Amino acid sequence: MTDNPEVQCGHLRVPLDYAQENGPAIDVAVSRIRASGTAAQHRGALLVNPGGPGGTGLDYAESKRAKMPAEVRQSYDIIGFDPRGVGRSAPVDCGPAGGLFDHPRPDPVPTGAEQESAYLDGLHRLADDCARAIGPALPHINTTNTARDMDRIRQALGEPRLNYVGVSYGTYLGAAYAAEFPQRTGRMVLDSVVSPDAWHDFDVRQGFAMLDQRDALFDWIAARPEIRLGNDRNTVREHYLDARSKLPTGQFGPDEFDRVVYRALSRTERWEPFAHALSRYVHTGDNTALRPTEPDDHNYEAALRTVKCADSPRPAVHDVLSAVRALRAADPQPVLTGVEADTCAFWPEPRETTRLGHPRMPPVLLTQAEHDPTTPLDGARRMQARLPRSRLITLDGSRSHGAFASQRSTCLDTAAAHYLLTKSLPPPNTHCTDLPRP
Repeated sequence: MTDNPEVQCGHLRVPLDYAQENGPAIDVAVSRIRASGTAAQHRGALLVNPGGPGGTGLDYAESKRAKMPAEVRQSYDIIGFDPRGVGRSAPVDCGPAGGLFDHPRPDPVPTGAEQESAYLDGLHRLADDCARAIGPALPHINTTNTARDMDRIRQALGEPRLNYVGVSYGTYLGAAYAAEFPQRTGRMVLDSVVSPDAWHDFDVRQGFAMLDQRDALFDWIAARPEIRLGNDRNTVREHYLDARSKLPTGQFGPDEFDRVVYRALSRTERWEPFAHALSRYVHTGDNTALRPTEPDDHNYEAALRTVKCADSPRPAVHDVLSAVRALRAADPQPVLTGVEADTCAFWPEPRETTRLGHPRMPPVLLTQAEHDPTTPLDGARRMQARLPRSRLITLDGSRSHGAFASQRSTCLDTAAAHYLLTKSLPPPNTHCTDLPRP
């Protein structure tokens, strides 16, 4: 928790199951930073969510606010919250999680029938551990219920409508709120937009986008001879694959390596540190700089899978294996880190799948990097089609995840701030070109 005296913290009691208003209840943790401007400038409250599923939002109010345009900070109280199942809001835990937190873990990419069987067995054990540890709350930790919690926050703040900035999974959550409460939906900026597909389908599409992003990273490295990993994509790739093949060393194996790669691919400012760490490993055998510095976040990993598996229909086991094989056909060494919804093949069927958007909702603003591998642009366009009359701003050329108040695009940030202050949307198909290069 922050020690910033400007941050006010509290909690809100909500039903675990909204079909039983008087049944078991949970606490949702909420934070607020008051607007810095005058009473005449005040526009109300602006709820923010950092994504996930599983991302903690209580402290996010402070960190995201610091990056927002000054006029937004002056006009809005910024409200953070931990979604149900996350952080300080009835956190979930999957116990041993099928060995997810063992180190080093087995190679995550199955290459034959025996390894595919072991892969499925690991998913099954993970699902069983989650069901056992989370218990009766399991079906209630989902996006639709979090949207209902958001409306309780709106009511507690005395706001007639919910104004909102959601990033990544936060965009899916915002679209779910609009589906449940279209007439209470206010001004929404949905940044780095998740597609409206079932979660397993989304994860697989992301997996293919990550392959394109990794090729772009290899090209970027090849253009920088000082990194000493080769001067063309194929040579860089050979160094990359050779380094991975020499793992594990100690607690750091191929699975841990792929998780580091996945994180590096999501934002271009992480490319240079990763490239130098990889080069150091290739030339000296020292992988210290590659290894993650943060411990495993058990709650995040549990909430991520619990929400995804509660939101969408279960994929068939055949679909899980077909997706892995398709990714391996595209590239023999894919990065499967983001395909978390594979676990859902062994999860209970959801009680209610997530609805997204509504014909009576107001138009909202979507902001998106053109080559974002984590939430690809084609999915953002499909989500836009679910949100009537909404507008999309594309940050051309960008390969990073996160656009608004993230990549220092004056064009995009100014347009989003103008919308939040005036409700005026930019023209259709607006493009911004002022991004910093990696």
